[in-house]
Amino acid sequence: MKPTFLAVLAFPALALAGTGIGYAQATGYFKKDSRPTLYQPLGLLDARDVTAWCSPTSDPLNDHLTFGFKSDVKIEELKITTGNNFDEHTFAEFGRAKKLSLKGPHGGQTFTLQDQRGPQSVTFNPPLEGARFTLEILDQYAPDDLEQPVCLTDVVFVSEGKPLNGNWMTTKLKYDKHVQSVLGTWFAGYEGNPHHFLSFFYDGTFRYTFEPVDDKAGKPKTVEGGYEITGSKLTFDLGGKKSAMRYNMDPGKRGGHQLTLDGDVPPDLQQTWRSVP
Repeated sequence: MKPTFLAVLAFPALALAGTGIGYAQATGYFKKDSRPTLYQPLGLLDARDVTAWCSPTSDPLNDHLTFGFKSDVKIEELKITTGNNFDEHTFAEFGRAKKLSLKGPHGGQTFTLQDQRGPQSVTFNPPLEGARFTLEILDQYAPDDLEQPVCLTDVVFVSEGKPLNGNWMTTKLKYDKHVQSVLGTWFAGYEGNPHHFLSFFYDGTFRYTFEPVDDKAGKPKTVEGGYEITGSKLTFDLGGKKSAMRYNMDPGKRGGHQLTLDGDVPPDLQQTWRSVP
């Protein structure tokens, strides 16, 4: 019997496993169309004051940020810098996040930041566990111009006393509009309770997991490898075995987008993927 896509890649996946952060996503950001590299969410990961994410409008309640890791982690602390901390002028010019909520698959916590420049520490006891976390801004310190967006400069995740992201990532966080379109986690299966997950990470690796709802649905699977995007072509690199296909992005039925793959598609990926669970 010819080996399946997933069987072929089960062994190379071991070498790619890790707990590093894989992406930062946003439902939107300031000047996304006119200056897409300026306030994009990957800038939150580099622990530098020269990059910041800002909400599309002055009302951040309609937007949220999602952070994904390559495997489950325990988050004990956040080192978070509010506002656009490039300098004193930009800090005052833009709104600053005041009250925020961080949620994982098994719980969350709401916290309040001081209206000051520089990193602030937020601890979680017990730690928040999972591979995906959502950060929402619930309230803000208003700027002088109330029409300006609300910003965050950095979000550094700490586990076992060690930061999982920081300035060593700077040269790797390059904006690529094609990669940006698929970056993050895509869901398939039951709406509201998916059991197939396909994550694309900023470093050119991906992770597919099947998490069955019960024993009758099958056994859990995890597959990892590399990917490359050129125009509308997506190529999976699975331990030297490459599968090339076209990818299509369309509006989702429940908001967000849906992703479909067309061509040399491995059987486990032959489904419609949603950006919304």
